[in-house]
Amino acid sequence: MTSFTMEEFLLANQSLDPTRIPAHVAIIMDGNGRWAKARHLPRVAGHKQGMEVVKTITKAASRLGIKVLTLYAFSTENWKRPTSEVSYLMRLPVDFFGTFMPELIQENVRVQVMGELDALPAKTRQAADDAMADTAQNTGMILNFALNYGARDELVQAARSMAQEAKEGQLDPTSIDAQVVADHLMTRHLGALADPDLLIRSSGEERLSNFLLWQLAYSELVFTDTYWPDFTGAVLESCIVEYQARDRRFGGLTS
Repeated sequence: MTSFTMEEFLLANQSLDPTRIPAHVAIIMDGNGRWAKARHLPRVAGHKQGMEVVKTITKAASRLGIKVLTLYAFSTENWKRPTSEVSYLMRLPVDFFGTFMPELIQENVRVQVMGELDALPAKTRQAADDAMADTAQNTGMILNFALNYGARDELVQAARSMAQEAKEGQLDPTSIDAQVVADHLMTRHLGALADPDLLIRSSGEERLSNFLLWQLAYSELVFTDTYWPDFTGAVLESCIVEYQARDRRFGGLTS
């Protein structure tokens, strides 16, 4: 008997509608360590393979017509990991942009990086800054990395910023609404595309892990058992097929 993953089953029984591709897809890239452990490899081997998968999925997403791909690369809580692993993770953006930049430019992909960037090591921050500058003129998909990012921290910073503006007379507290809050979040550079249509989390875990808590209010959530190093363009397409089967009502009703 042939064994199918859920992703393969969905693709075999449903087809992707190219006219209903989600504009903004966010991914929690999970499972690198477990992928490596299953192969009796050090955890960093999983992170290295995961970086290669980012390249594959970036190109796949761009060619599908996705407008924004947000990837949760490193959270504010990840500093709790062993120093050796954190050091390796901080080197990955340098290696990633160093090797992938020509293809990003060829694919017309524009890089954005959001998070507490000032707290990053100098070389990591420089790699992020250079990637944003080198792709600033690109007009295609936005590859938006969440690096040293935490949603609660983001909301705290937004509250502080609005409070300071109110204190200085630049913001009337009674005028604060959802749009004003959104304009103070780290995704404000994405404009109307700030809120993901689809969130994918790999590895079988089903939680948000302090990621885009405001922006995900009405996103569709798809969880796959596939570890991130095994994630492929076909898995991405299967997640989009599942998304397309959903009925998005945003709190209302559809006729």
